[in-house]
Amino acid sequence: MKITQNTAVTLRMKVTDNRGLVYEDGKTPVSYLHGDYDNLFPKVEAALEGQEAGFQTTLELATEDTFGERDEALVTTMPKAEFPPGVKVGSQIQRPGPDGELRYYFVTKIKGPTVLLDGNHPLCGKTLRFALKVMDVRVASAEEIAHQHVHGEHGHQH
Repeated sequence: MKITQNTAVTLRMKVTDNRGLVYEDGKTPVSYLHGDYDNLFPKVEAALEGQEAGFQTTLELATEDTFGERDEALVTTMPKAEFPPGVKVGSQIQRPGPDGELRYYFVTKIKGPTVLLDGNHPLCGKTLRFALKVMDVRVASAEEIAHQHVHGEHGHQH
């Protein structure tokens, strides 16, 4: 079966940066619903369109095709006294961004009375390489299409 709109695709996806640092080792299969549901980057979906189980490829995507460039306006601080208890470096908290919209910030450092927060995705500003292998392709269920993601093994669990 070919990968087309509303197919459930299972693949192995190894993700590295241009220095070879591994972010996802590709050992655990992942499943996604194909067809502009924002489950994968558009250029990755485009490379998989029309392919079948067994297809393999490697793509290198520039920052604008993945998480974008770093935005230093999203790096901020907050007083430790206002910081939620139990949150540690590496955790995320939600707070208003520069535009007033709620967004997630990563806690990057706690130093004395100040907490440093970064609203950028950790992979912002990086060129990423995706080594892909299609493991399975099947017709998605009506429920998966309605929910806009694959259910079951390697997909979303309700």
